[in-house]
Amino acid sequence: MLGTMGGALLAAATTVAVVRTRGYDVPKTVADKLRVLSPWQYVVLAAAARRIAAPDVDDGSVPSADEVGVAEFVDGYLAELPDAMRRDFLRLLAFVEHLAPLGQKLGSRFSRLLPADQDRVLASLEASSEGLLRGGFDGLKSAVFMGYYRDPRTWKIVGYAGPFVSRGS
Repeated sequence: MLGTMGGALLAAATTVAVVRTRGYDVPKTVADKLRVLSPWQYVVLAAAARRIAAPDVDDGSVPSADEVGVAEFVDGYLAELPDAMRRDFLRLLAFVEHLAPLGQKLGSRFSRLLPADQDRVLASLEASSEGLLRGGFDGLKSAVFMGYYRDPRTWKIVGYAGPFVSRGS
């Protein structure tokens, strides 16, 4: 029953998203390179990535999700996924953008919320009693971190010195 309810919520989010997909500005140079994401999906993913991979300190020593191109990476990654997985991920983006904020009594799209409100929305998904939503958040977080930590500029954050084979002996 709960799985059916979660599926219905994701389907509803997709319907709402079709109606509310205007007003998203993406530079033409970025939009022309997108393989899977539409401009509005790119904006939602980039906003979520900024919050999920937000640096603990904002002193410029740690690159942002935008600087390492997380949304662009995930777009390319999605192009290689089976159709059903790609569809589910895109539906999750619709849910995050249009319906998840309503669960926190926020009347705006996720991508237009203040960072603290975006954090609330994402935290609610992470802690949801609905396994489908928790799993969706886990997938989103995994895709963001895969895109973030693939960049050598982020390795020092976790104490990674890089691939052993490329180090001098």
